Amino acid sequence: MLEQRIQQHFIDSADLKYQSAQILSKPIAAAVQAVMACVTSGCKVLVCGNGASNALAQHFAAGFVGQFERERPELAALALSTDAAALSFLAESDYRQLFARQVRALGLAGDVLLALSADGQSPSVLAAIEAAHERDMTVLALTGRGGGLVGPLLRETDVHICVPHERVARVQEVHLLALHCICDGVDAQLLGEQEVLT
Repeated sequence: MLEQRIQQHFIDSADLKYQSAQILSKPIAAAVQAVMACVTSGCKVLVCGNGASNALAQHFAAGFVGQFERERPELAALALSTDAAALSFLAESDYRQLFARQVRALGLAGDVLLALSADGQSPSVLAAIEAAHERDMTVLALTGRGGGLVGPLLRETDVHICVPHERVARVQEVHLLALHCICDGVDAQLLGEQEVLT
């Protein structure tokens, strides 16, 4: 019984990824282009999310600054959830402004905010998007569940990668794949196409 349940998780995840490939390839490609415009202009990517999305934000920033699958020069990315002193201080005042204050302090026109919220409802992510717009930044939003409150906040110049699923675990699994696609797409644009060993 337990093994069947585990196998069903794999099947459901694979099915969603297969179904999402055609739907999400266009917005992911647009995200790659937005990130390329950012980094080739000497700008940076700020990344935020809560809970598991926070872990994904850190994973993306690490792969962007370090390397994804190929050696390349460092690219500027910062996960806004990694400074414990700032987080503890900002949480004392208003946790909803946690990322927004950092975006207003660090973000500049031409930078990109990569915002992750599986249900599109996170108040701190919503406030970060508004702060990014104040700074004339492009927003790349990764959501699920129809986009929640994030969708209506986005501008025409922003990119919305909305996973067509209600279950948070499945949405986050596709978010991880989308982030890998963005890293790979940037590397392919910067370094040229290369067959990746599977």
